[in-house]
Amino acid sequence: MSLEHDIAQIEQANASGRVPVVFVHGLWLLPSSWDRWAQVFAEAGFFPVLPGWPDDPETVTEAKAHPEVFAHKTVGQVADHFADLIGKLDRRAVIVGHSFGGLLTQILAGRGLACAAVAIDPAPFQGVLPLPFSSLRAAAPVLTNPANIHRAVPLTYDQFRYAFANAVGEEEARELYDTFSVPAAGAPLFQAAVANFNPWSETKVDSLAAGRGPLLIISGEKDHTVPWAIANASYDKQVRNEHHVTEIVEMAGRGHSLTIDSGWREVCDTALTFVRRFV
Repeated sequence: MSLEHDIAQIEQANASGRVPVVFVHGLWLLPSSWDRWAQVFAEAGFFPVLPGWPDDPETVTEAKAHPEVFAHKTVGQVADHFADLIGKLDRRAVIVGHSFGGLLTQILAGRGLACAAVAIDPAPFQGVLPLPFSSLRAAAPVLTNPANIHRAVPLTYDQFRYAFANAVGEEEARELYDTFSVPAAGAPLFQAAVANFNPWSETKVDSLAAGRGPLLIISGEKDHTVPWAIANASYDKQVRNEHHVTEIVEMAGRGHSLTIDSGWREVCDTALTFVRRFV
């Protein structure tokens, strides 16, 4: 996904005059994971923008053939990349993110870049303390080898099944793995793991910012990677913002794949309903 492609999206959004919705993907996915969401938001009158992380390939096939392009990406680098793109928009954007994209969404909202934001199963920011066993197990493919901080790490099917697709059937889980799963930078997981011991962590969020905008956190009830304990602890920090509405909703029976699996539309509609209240 070239920078030129992302800037072209920004220019098209500006030309449209519509409120832009910037979708931020997380680890092990690409911008194309948001394609169906983009169509729904476009039909609702918004202009969807699907930027990549720096150097994202355009397709899953290309990503699997060249995993090295994902290496060395840090939370701060990616946040600054998105902030620069969003800063080129003529209108304040809605920002919607999943997993580490949900963390990035909160970082960007804390910088005053969102007119409303939705963080779905968001990775924890600095100060979020719960660390459930299921989260550690989901992150184990990366964290068990310190050298992975400099690498791009793919998930095996079994690892994807546990971390993403535990709440869907076997056939759907395999289809999701083949369709969406790509290697991911190891560095962000190490950054999140040590955030509460690092005063300068790039996972810091200004949850009290006056310009943060309304925020919805969506949690999948059966999520192994970002279970309720983490999502709710993030909410407990964010709800202290006295300037803007902060809400949290739990999606029953849903795992970390809730944005891409067969139940994606319910999650999408939940996000859209929240956004429409404020935009």
